[in-house]
Amino acid sequence: MDTSFPYCDQFGPFKVIHLYEPSLPLKAALVVDNVALGPAIGGIRMAEDVTTEECFRLARAMTYKNAAAGLPHGGGKAVIWADPKMPPQRKQEVVRAFAQGLRNEESYVFAPDMGMDEQCMAWIRDEVGRVVGLPSELGGIPLDELGATGWGLSHAVEVIAGECGFPVAGARFVVQGFGAVGKHAARFLGDKGAVLVGASDSRGAIRNEQGLDVARLIALKQQGGSVVDYPDASAISADELIEIQCELWIPAARPDVINRANVGRLNTRAVIQGANIPCTPEAEALLHRRGVLCLPDFIGNAGGVICASMEYHGATQATAFEAIEEKILRNTEQMLAIMKAQSLLPRQAAESLAQTRLQRAMAYRRYSLFSTAPHFL
Repeated sequence: MDTSFPYCDQFGPFKVIHLYEPSLPLKAALVVDNVALGPAIGGIRMAEDVTTEECFRLARAMTYKNAAAGLPHGGGKAVIWADPKMPPQRKQEVVRAFAQGLRNEESYVFAPDMGMDEQCMAWIRDEVGRVVGLPSELGGIPLDELGATGWGLSHAVEVIAGECGFPVAGARFVVQGFGAVGKHAARFLGDKGAVLVGASDSRGAIRNEQGLDVARLIALKQQGGSVVDYPDASAISADELIEIQCELWIPAARPDVINRANVGRLNTRAVIQGANIPCTPEAEALLHRRGVLCLPDFIGNAGGVICASMEYHGATQATAFEAIEEKILRNTEQMLAIMKAQSLLPRQAAESLAQTRLQRAMAYRRYSLFSTAPHFL
């Protein structure tokens, strides 16, 4: 075993699998990071610019997310190098081939992520059956349609706003990535009286200091449009979105959008991470020094995987959403308590919370007696 592998530590990764089928073509990877708590749940991300490094980082985020949420699941992640907007028939062929390639990998439960939706999960169910995030017609709780992650984020905001000393009602917020997570976070925060003053998607960004109509923006997106089609706003660059003055800035798109080069231009009191790993560790440390509270991804955006786990174990939609609220509120409060008691950065406190639960579970596992160097298949 190669113990010099750079991502290997006491928690994993347990297994790394690469898939390649040139005739389709299909190029994909799965990282099962840790299974001490149970089979890994983690979404499948389809994009042309995904990387193996991204997959490793996301898998570890899922390990911490599931552990912090108290779920009976480990963490994993899969990536497929492909255009998610390819013709539907071709996409179905790629997704089904991917599922078949992992049909015997019982340590992993398939779930949706960027570029993959409930339809894709239905194809996977038809192939292997070990899947969450299914359409409601197949007994699933459609995460993107209902906005499970956004629901959880809105409750995390309640705790963070109280910690920062401002009410949610009237708080200005920006959503970077007005997609499956961002639009529902905006909807639930709008219901609490918060005011959306900036938004972006893959086609551009807009701002309106008086407030954007969230329902109109969602309708535009559902019709195949973009936030830039919204008439009562100023078009700005994605770069300018960072500079909008607000109480809450919510990155809900790709990894590392907040980094050393732009973190100094953020003009907010709190960052609520809706995407997975949207801030580099260096950016998080710089925000902390400035007094900007940065809620880590695996604490704030765990609503989706909590819902997925509840679906996998047969819970109803109502029960799942109650669990999301309870777990997100509790974990955010516990993270803040650890942060203050031990003078830690938010991510350090969150990792401490997750790692404590992982270490307790790993003590009961026979596999924890062996080297944690990864298995490459």
